[in-house]
Amino acid sequence: MTQPSSIDLDRVIGFTIPARQARGRIARLGPVLDTILTAHAYPPAIEALLAEALTLTALLGATLKDAEGQMTLQAQTDGGIVSLMVCDYKSGELRGYVQYDVDRLAAAGPTPSLYALFGNGYLAVTFDQATTGERYQGIVPLDGASLADAAEHYFDQSEQIPSLVRLGTRRGAGGNWVAGGLFLQHMPEGEEGRERIHARENHAEWEHVEALGSTMGADELADAEIPLETLVWRLFNEEEEVRVLAGVDLVRGCRCDADYILKVLAKFPQEEREAMADEQGMITVDCAFCAQKFPVPLASFSAPPL
Repeated sequence: MTQPSSIDLDRVIGFTIPARQARGRIARLGPVLDTILTAHAYPPAIEALLAEALTLTALLGATLKDAEGQMTLQAQTDGGIVSLMVCDYKSGELRGYVQYDVDRLAAAGPTPSLYALFGNGYLAVTFDQATTGERYQGIVPLDGASLADAAEHYFDQSEQIPSLVRLGTRRGAGGNWVAGGLFLQHMPEGEEGRERIHARENHAEWEHVEALGSTMGADELADAEIPLETLVWRLFNEEEEVRVLAGVDLVRGCRCDADYILKVLAKFPQEEREAMADEQGMITVDCAFCAQKFPVPLASFSAPPL
């Protein structure tokens, strides 16, 4: 698969608009998506869903101040085509997968709605801070017509911070995917005891930023030939000051490997490992994220692990 000669892919940048008390992230994914999606051979509707979910994960994960922190986005359903979708972000590494009903997806047509995909599902967003060991999780219903709508609903209900999310995906003639996203928020005024933004009837500064952000089209977000900084400039070039923050390069990351799996299996009692093994004495572990199989000989555990 060939890419244009001048491209901006697999990167997320942050920015702030001090006079408007607003902050944002903008991301675009390309080869990272191809690597993740190709490993699973998903049908187009599931590829598009996961492409959006991974872009959203990059946007939210990049807000982590803890460099070793982890952000996980999980969607589970009640009566939907998708039974489980999980994506996570850690230090610029992205991974994700989807479990779904093949027959129900085929019956739903080429562009199933969010409700058809998830039914009465919910969206859970979890932030794990490695430095402090703190964990924060918010769970909201998967409401709206799109994953972007569901994300906005999450911040409205769980964080009570006005937010705008825009996502766009595109599949090129060569089959390669490009996805982009914009995430805007009003900066929390949030010292304890201060008034929450939603307690007010109007907030002109946020309404101005939201109106500008809403003009960003999905085609621009997914256009690899437009630098991310240019997109920020297009939206906010008339503002008094826009501070663009250092970017983060994105890669496909899966934390499973043979050594890690060996250590996990070593924690099981010998009789349980024997029950996992096939007739040839091989334990095969599947990684849902990277779709790889890791064969581990039962004989590997004949001696106590070091």
